Amino acid sequence: MPEYIPLELPDDPKLAGNITHFARALRRAGLPIGPGRLIDAINAVSAAGFTEKRDFYWTLHACFVSKPEHRTVFAQIFRLYWRDPRYLEHMMAAMLPAVRGVQEERGGHAAEKRAAEALLDGAGPEVDLPEDEEGGTEIEIDASLTMSREEQLKTLDFEQMSTAEMAQAKAMLARMSLPIDPIQSRRTHGARAGRIDAARTLRLAMRRGGEMQDVARKRPKLRYPNLVTLCDISGSMSQYSRVVLHFLHAVANAKGAGWAKVHAFTFGTRLTNISRHLETRDVDAALKAAGAEAQDWEGGTRIGACLETFNRDWSRRVLGQGAVVLLITDGLDRDDPDALARQMQRLHLSATRVIWINPLLRWEEFAPRARGIAAMLPHVDSFRAGHSIASLEDLAQVISRRDDVGERDRLLRALS
Repeated sequence: MPEYIPLELPDDPKLAGNITHFARALRRAGLPIGPGRLIDAINAVSAAGFTEKRDFYWTLHACFVSKPEHRTVFAQIFRLYWRDPRYLEHMMAAMLPAVRGVQEERGGHAAEKRAAEALLDGAGPEVDLPEDEEGGTEIEIDASLTMSREEQLKTLDFEQMSTAEMAQAKAMLARMSLPIDPIQSRRTHGARAGRIDAARTLRLAMRRGGEMQDVARKRPKLRYPNLVTLCDISGSMSQYSRVVLHFLHAVANAKGAGWAKVHAFTFGTRLTNISRHLETRDVDAALKAAGAEAQDWEGGTRIGACLETFNRDWSRRVLGQGAVVLLITDGLDRDDPDALARQMQRLHLSATRVIWINPLLRWEEFAPRARGIAAMLPHVDSFRAGHSIASLEDLAQVISRRDDVGERDRLLRALS
């Protein structure tokens, strides 16, 4: 909260009723608020009292917020409900851009659209429709350049989705797959066509007293690689990480998708192995257990230190047999860039392919100016966006292609 000013209460002086309405908006936005928390909040405000907005804000925050991911939604709804006109303007823009007929200079921040949706509860201004001569209403729609709702949702940024759009997006992600082509192993099996199997041919001849009648042949066995995902759950990546983990859960539980095994790790200030949680069939139970084990959600970022832990403790266990690594992070790291570059190089040498998924690539003006991004970029095989369903669909189409580099070469030229 940028400044502390005397609190302006709504016109209705019944504070308990306003707190109740505020709690309902929080619940519609996804916060787990029941009657018990509401009563505690009213009693806390009565006991603590307040003279500034800061006191009131943190009293309600202590009663209603129990998880780090709820802080942003609480802050946005608080600012709107308790009469901050600047945030009201931005929230309305996020909720009803088409009705307003204008485009804001900036997009809505994380949770603004969900907060506006919770407070407005789907309300919108009434539109007068022209009537024809017979008194009926005639509506003309030009759909020549419109996309279906599903197509629009595919291109929408995860961070700008409303609650309903996010639920629909997760349902779409649950039906997606990440297929991989099999690779040839050194082991072989008998086949009608292929290379000559000298050992098997001699064994068959020995059974006939040394007479060679048939020539045995063999082909390499096909096997599928492991998928290893390293997902950044720091504050700048938390919204994207949750959506990507929904996608990874679908990949881990898909039948016939091709991956031998899916290993998943989260990192912020420390590395956490959540692979066993993704094996749970129920996605909500799986992500709840993963979130409980990863204690650094929406915290800081120490990419180099977490990669060092992975390379030391896990790389030999999970990166064998042609494993593919998905590195999901924005690359914004404040640690030593030289140490980060060394750990990225080691990871690159241990894996068959390292594919970096970065949501910042959604911006056309994106350039590798950050030190962490510049240190990591030379040590990846492909650099792709990961901010929407469409970007994940593009990843599924090219993940088996060894020649795919995404935007890596273009950004490397910008570094030189």
